[in-house]
Amino acid sequence: MIHLKNGDDLLLVLEALSNVHRLKIIAVLSEERHYVSELARRLEMSRPLLYLHLQKLEEAKLVSGNLEILESGQSAKFYELNPFDLALTEGLIQQLAPSLTMKKKK
Repeated sequence: MIHLKNGDDLLLVLEALSNVHRLKIIAVLSEERHYVSELARRLEMSRPLLYLHLQKLEEAKLVSGNLEILESGQSAKFYELNPFDLALTEGLIQQLAPSLTMKKKK
């Protein structure tokens, strides 16, 4: 479950959710976990582009990735959706806004 400790956490989640590709990744992972190649095929996206989006989602703690060994002996990175329930209200923003640092993310 996602725990928003401060305004920067909220901003990270909102930035991660503000992209059509990342929303599609979340939708697919809500059904079941997938390894990267399978997810790329399903989304018709290159693996390098997919990794960029997955990195954003991981930074926001919306997804988790784990390296696993397949029966064939090859390794594959599996991603799964972390449960979240985000109720965006004016009260939440009011509560977390004072803790925004206004730092630019790299």
